[in-house]
Amino acid sequence: MKLCGRTAVVTGGTRGLGRDVALALAAEGATVVAAARETAEDPGGGVVVLKADVTAPDSMRTLMDTVHERYGGPHIVVANAGLSRPGPVARLSVEHWTEVVDTNLHGVFHTVRAALPYVSESPGGRVITMSSLLGSRAMPGAAAYCASKAAVEAFTQVTALELAADGVTVNCVAPGYIDSGMGRALIGNEELWARLAPTLAAGRPGTGDEVARAVLFLASADSSYINGQVLRVDGGVL
Repeated sequence: MKLCGRTAVVTGGTRGLGRDVALALAAEGATVVAAARETAEDPGGGVVVLKADVTAPDSMRTLMDTVHERYGGPHIVVANAGLSRPGPVARLSVEHWTEVVDTNLHGVFHTVRAALPYVSESPGGRVITMSSLLGSRAMPGAAAYCASKAAVEAFTQVTALELAADGVTVNCVAPGYIDSGMGRALIGNEELWARLAPTLAAGRPGTGDEVARAVLFLASADSSYINGQVLRVDGGVL
């Protein structure tokens, strides 16, 4: 029970990788709040669900204030919420580009910024962002997603430098091809997966639990001297 007495917020925490992360943190004793635009999905495992929109700064400030008042902290923040709108640049709509950047990049900024007053005042505060294999590897048809995740990695490193004096670590987890969340659809695309599968040194896709355990490591005291890093959970693709 490495996280007893700690409160964690996981955005996009009711399904996919976010749910895997929320349940892993709760299993180690944390009080976990899963934030989502729609709160109909119950992740189980004692995780509390609150409605919030990462693209709206006021919504994220309200969320963090509410968490602080009800549960203390937050001491751990996992900025996980994300989406993808595939399409080649020539045909990618401005609407889809904006939607991806608003959620994947601006959403991380709004989440972290709203949490900082609380994370910074708690000993051993932890901020964990979520990137992707595609944050460092180009894939045709994924311009918006690749660009947003690359920016998240840069944001993580800058924030780590700025918060180090407060005793807060800021790190990033970059999953590869995972059988949970958005990765499930990619693996289910037989034509595309036939080209991607041979690049996996591990010989298989990863699991949501393997990503969640990486987040758990960065959220715990075990990672106290790790800061500003991108932990790639990709089975050796790169």
